[in-house]
Amino acid sequence: MAAGRNRGLALTLKDGRPVANNQLPVSTDRMNGVAVSALPSATPWRRTALARWAPLVGGGALLFLIAPNVLDDFRLGLLAKFLAFAIVAIGLDLLWGYTGMLSLGHGVFFGIGAYCWAMYLKLEAVRGAGEALPDFMIWSGLKDLPLFWRPFASPLFAAGAAVVAPMAVAAVLGYLVCRSRITGVYFSLITQALAMILTILIVGQQPYTGGTNGITNFSTMLGLPLQDVRTQWFLYLITAAVLAGVYLSSRLLVGSRFGQLLLAVRDDENRVRFCGYNVTTVKVLVFALSAGLAGLAGALFVPQVGIISPAMLGIVPSIEMVIWVAVGGRGTLAGAVVGALLVNAAKSGLSESFPDTWQYVLGALFVGVVVLFPAGVVGTLPTLLARRREAAAGQEMAARPGRGPADPGDLPPVPGHSGVAGVAPGPGTRGGRAGAEA
Repeated sequence: MAAGRNRGLALTLKDGRPVANNQLPVSTDRMNGVAVSALPSATPWRRTALARWAPLVGGGALLFLIAPNVLDDFRLGLLAKFLAFAIVAIGLDLLWGYTGMLSLGHGVFFGIGAYCWAMYLKLEAVRGAGEALPDFMIWSGLKDLPLFWRPFASPLFAAGAAVVAPMAVAAVLGYLVCRSRITGVYFSLITQALAMILTILIVGQQPYTGGTNGITNFSTMLGLPLQDVRTQWFLYLITAAVLAGVYLSSRLLVGSRFGQLLLAVRDDENRVRFCGYNVTTVKVLVFALSAGLAGLAGALFVPQVGIISPAMLGIVPSIEMVIWVAVGGRGTLAGAVVGALLVNAAKSGLSESFPDTWQYVLGALFVGVVVLFPAGVVGTLPTLLARRREAAAGQEMAARPGRGPADPGDLPPVPGHSGVAGVAPGPGTRGGRAGAEA
């Protein structure tokens, strides 16, 4: 439907109020029970969000700056790896939490970015050792460096390819899938099949990809020795800075009109389409953006761990990425970061303490979090705080002299429980009766 064709389209909210033609009704938070509201201007919200999140981001940045002076080299390397995972989680949260597209193959885009940067690292190590070809190519009988490997001798090309290549794959796949209006579990299965296909392809192309062993044995990056402690500190600080930039940019994105459009697509795709928006374009854009963030994280991951193999981009790692977002709380961005850090820290700690049974303990923790906190750790906090404020307000009203138990109508409105955002109380509420009597 063309964008101008919705000029005569009459839309109303749940309370019967009409909506202007240039306003798109969206559900701001279906899980918390907030009803449909009009799409507002994002500028005031953006200022408020920055003011609210700036102290948190600043405190987190301070902790990350202190970490190199507190943690040993091994723990610092683990934390840097977890921060790279958090970048993947933010991209997946944009796709799943805000747009409603569950990808079970995000390890593909993470792996593509990682392989692109690993090819550059491998060629630099080959040049430093005075050899003509990578070791796995020599073992496979190749005499010349393949043509598609040669551009990766440039770090600029490799860095660009680590982000652009995953975005291109996601854009092509997303267009073909979204144009056919394939949604829900079918979209998830297609992305999962993509992870399986790419894993089999990499394993089968041993002379060009390293096969099952992957690409490893890196020595330097941009001339810096990777085993040097100062280089590891540098990689950690770069990863933390990139994570902070990605988080703030994503926060601004979801607070913009485009972010409200993502929520609208998640909650009622057909309604958005009837309003004249091109839903396919919106989905392809956010899918490509999410894939680009995953590829960026993969490029940051490789020099820290020193290897990339098909085992790191298959179905199991892709499902683990979904678990990070689910545990932290989808649709929150902060939950994606918290979930990635918590799950991987628990995985590392439990494997050290319980080497024989840590998988069972970790699985039990996942089940417990999903059952007890279906909105995730961060997603549950606003509800708990709202209930606490509601209980405190009730006790304060009851403690006033000459009053009985607090009437629920006297309690202040609680975010997430006030019905339609920005709508005055209706005739069925206490405020509505008071206004009618007045």
